[in-house]
Amino acid sequence: MTQHTASWPVAGWAKHYNSQVLMNDLVAAVIVAIMLIPQSLAYAMLAGLPPEVGLYASIFPLIAYALLGTSSTLSVGPVAITSLMTAAALAEVAEQGSGNYLSGAITLAALSGLMLLAFGVLRLGFLANFLSHTVVSAFITASAIIIALSQVRHLLGVEAGGDNVFELLHGISLNASDTNFFTLSIGAGVLLFLFAVRARGARVLSRLGLSAHSAQLVAKAAPVAGVLVTILFVVGFGLADRDVEIVGAIPSGLPAFAMPVFSMELAQTLLIPAALISIIGYVESISVGRTLGARKRERVNSNRELIGLGAANLASAFSGALPVTGGFSRSVVNFDAGAATQAASIYTAILIALVSVFLTPLLYYLPKATLAATIIVAVLSLIDLSIIRKTWRFSRGDCLAVMITMLVTLGFGVETGVSCGVLTSLGLHLYRTSQPHIAEVGLVDGTEHFRNIRRYKVHTVPEILTLRVDESL
Repeated sequence: MTQHTASWPVAGWAKHYNSQVLMNDLVAAVIVAIMLIPQSLAYAMLAGLPPEVGLYASIFPLIAYALLGTSSTLSVGPVAITSLMTAAALAEVAEQGSGNYLSGAITLAALSGLMLLAFGVLRLGFLANFLSHTVVSAFITASAIIIALSQVRHLLGVEAGGDNVFELLHGISLNASDTNFFTLSIGAGVLLFLFAVRARGARVLSRLGLSAHSAQLVAKAAPVAGVLVTILFVVGFGLADRDVEIVGAIPSGLPAFAMPVFSMELAQTLLIPAALISIIGYVESISVGRTLGARKRERVNSNRELIGLGAANLASAFSGALPVTGGFSRSVVNFDAGAATQAASIYTAILIALVSVFLTPLLYYLPKATLAATIIVAVLSLIDLSIIRKTWRFSRGDCLAVMITMLVTLGFGVETGVSCGVLTSLGLHLYRTSQPHIAEVGLVDGTEHFRNIRRYKVHTVPEILTLRVDESL
C-alpha cells in the first residue's frame, strides 16, 4: 500500500472504479437512503432534537467517513444507542427545544470527533480490546429496552418521561388513562405492520415473483411505506385536529456548514459524556465493520476507523447535528444490497440532501407515533437476553459482569450504565491478567511437546520445575 493510499483510503478504491461498481453502489445507496430517511427523523426525536437535525447528520458525516474510513460497507449516521446517550447527557444541561439543547448536541458531536481523531493519530485503536464484548452487549441490550420503553409514550400520545426503566414504567402507568385512541391506533398499526413485514414480508414478496435476495431488500423499505400511509391517514381523517402529535414544519434546505460555536463551560460539562459516546460508538462501529469486512475478506484498520469516525462527527458538528457512528442494521443492508465501495455512502448522502431540499414539506403531517414504532422495531433486534445464559455456561465471572452492567443500566440509566460497563470490563481484564492459570508441565515421551502433568503421562526432571503461564505476558 502506498503512503498516499494509506493516508486517503478513498484512493485505494477510486482508481479501480468502473461502471459495474457504480451500478452496485447506486442500487445500495437508494435502498439505504430509503431506510435512513425515517431512521434519521426517528433518532433525532429520540435524542430530543428537531427532525431536520437527523437529516443533517446523514449528509456531510457520510461523505467525511467515505473519504477517510476503511470499511467499504459501514453506513455511518445517527443510531439509537448514541442518540439515547445524547438525550441523557443533554437532560442535565438544558431543556428540550431550547437553543442550549441543540448547542449541547453540537458540542457533543464536536468533542466526540476531536477525541476520536486524537485517538486515531495516537494509534490507540487497540484500546477497544480492553472492553469485554459480553459487557458491551449487555449495555446495548439494556439500553435497547430503555429506548423501547421511552417510545411507548409516543404510541399512547401521553406525557411520560424518565431515565431508567422504573421511572419510565411509573410515568406510563400514571398517564395511561389519558391515551389518545387515534395515536394508539396509528402506533399499534405501524408496529404490527413492521413486525409482520419482518416476519413474513420477504416470503410473501418471493411468492409474488421477486428473488429471495431482492425480496429481503425490498422488505427493508417497510418503514417508508409506514411513513407514507400514516401521513395520508392523518391528512385524510384530519387527525392533527384530534390531538395526534405530528412532526410539523421541517425547514427545507441543506445544513449551513459552519464552525460550531459553544462555550468552554458547556464543553467541560459534556466532556465525560462525549468520551463515553465516543467509546460506545467506536466499539459498535468497529464490531460491525470487522464482521462485514471478514465476509468480504477486507481488512478494517482500527486506527483509520478512529480517524474516519472522528471526521464524521466533526462534519456532524459543522452541520449543526448530533454524534454519529456506524449503524448495524443499515450497514448490513448496505452490504446485502451489494455496496462495493464507500462511494455508496456518498450517493446516499446526495439522496438525503435532495430529500432535505425538496421533500421535507411532505413530512409535515408525519405522526410521531410512526417514528416511535420505527424506533421500537429497530432496537428490538439489539436485545440479546440469551447472553446471560451463554456467559453462565462458559464463564461465571463474565455472567456476573453482564448482570451487573445490565441491571445498573436498567435501574440507573445509560450514563451510569456505560460507566459501569467500562469499569467492569477493565476490572475483568485486570483480574484475569493478574491471576493467570499456571500449569506445571512435562515432556511427553517420544515427542518435543510439553503437557500438563495432571492431564498427561509425562516425563519430568526433579531438579527442574517447568511452568506454563496461560495468559498474555
